[in-house]
Amino acid sequence: MGAKDQGADATAGRWLALPRTLCFVTHGSDLLLMKRALHKRVYPGRYNGVGGHIERDEDPLTGAVREIQEETGLDVTDVRLRGVIHVDAGEPTGILVFVFTAEAASRELIECDEGTLEWVPLDAVDDLPLVEDLPLLLPAIFDHPDAPPFFAHTSYDANDNMIMVFAGPQPDWADADDPAD
Repeated sequence: MGAKDQGADATAGRWLALPRTLCFVTHGSDLLLMKRALHKRVYPGRYNGVGGHIERDEDPLTGAVREIQEETGLDVTDVRLRGVIHVDAGEPTGILVFVFTAEAASRELIECDEGTLEWVPLDAVDDLPLVEDLPLLLPAIFDHPDAPPFFAHTSYDANDNMIMVFAGPQPDWADADDPAD
């Protein structure tokens, strides 16, 4: 089947999603997080992993490694897909987030205009103002390192509260009703 037969031009009335990466880089028992710059539109002042949009000529793994390099300057190994999140924020176009982990060979970082990069001990992450889904994602990733990749759908209720539902039976570590647990 050729490119014209793939159906990519049949978008009328179809749900579209933008592909992005979210990467959690570790060095020993520390996790690299970015405190988003206050001038940023998305999650200002909140801590998140690094990542961004997947370019047209990239697969998710290549996009994740590129985003890590661009935002941190780090060379990484053991890059692993940990999950996929389909985000419906109530707009005509959604987001498809490919969640990765990676191990950094060093702790030497470059400056990034997206925010401030900080190495944080994994056991101190809960004390930070995190992006709203991290209290669910970080335990899924770091408390269960050998688990297969998870699949989740995120949406928002009438009060703009996040609802995250994991595919299949809810894992023990997921409490979609209360991310603070």
